[in-house]
Amino acid sequence: MLRIGLTPAGAVSVNLTRPLVARVFIGQNPEAVVKTVPYLYTLCAHAQRAAAQAALTAAGGVPARTLDADELWLEVVHENFWRLLLDWPVVFGLAPAKAEFVRWRGERFGPQRNAATRDVLVRVLQPLIENCLAATVDRPTATEFDFPGLTPADWLAYCRGAHAAVPASRRPASVAEALLRRLAEVTRAVQALENGLPFPMAAAGEAGWGVGQSLTARGVLTHGARVEDGVVTDYRVWAPTDCHFADAGGLQALLAGSVWPEQMALRQRIDQAVLALDPCLPYVVEWDDA
Repeated sequence: MLRIGLTPAGAVSVNLTRPLVARVFIGQNPEAVVKTVPYLYTLCAHAQRAAAQAALTAAGGVPARTLDADELWLEVVHENFWRLLLDWPVVFGLAPAKAEFVRWRGERFGPQRNAATRDVLVRVLQPLIENCLAATVDRPTATEFDFPGLTPADWLAYCRGAHAAVPASRRPASVAEALLRRLAEVTRAVQALENGLPFPMAAAGEAGWGVGQSLTARGVLTHGARVEDGVVTDYRVWAPTDCHFADAGGLQALLAGSVWPEQMALRQRIDQAVLALDPCLPYVVEWDDA
């Protein structure tokens, strides 16, 4: 659960609590972990499995396997379409493109997948995002975007205790920038799907530790694993949500300088800022007017 607290003075607090699911992997056979991960982490399940495979391979626990780039790209497109077609319009007071999304979902595994995907991107999504941008109160500081970089060596150093601080993650500077970035990334993902491009993955390993990273629609997913004598002795997962909501900094930056004439406008702005950071779990907003 994600709890967001606000005060009339503009102070923002964040409290993210999650069940420690990764603990169940400790003491397990690495191959069993790879098979189990997508059943426990069902959101972006293909990316979760790929990151687990990469981490455990780097740790020396399992052999390397060839990835299905198509299923990974399609997962990124699906999660982006879900957010951009259904959720983003609502926080700007616009109608979601539900019928178009449902139609595309029914076609995404068929022979006309690429044509159907590009049709939704160009005919539906791009004009919808333009309408959302027209309703934003801020403007992006950047206009060209690429996928976030993968830095497994930094995370490996953190896992092994060489670095005390969690490696920094990229956060949007504004709601408008988050929208434009998501549109740019899903456009690149559609192009990659059409052209059969490799999927962004990276790994690093040393002294029984392995880190695997995968691209997802929300950002970079990181799995860290330690394998000793053929058994998993430590396992950690950092989803983009864990990084974006580790503290209130990202949300505070998006809300800084905002003025709300009424509580309805305040709630809409909060929902826009939260969606810009895109948590993968439900959230509640708690207003402290004491």
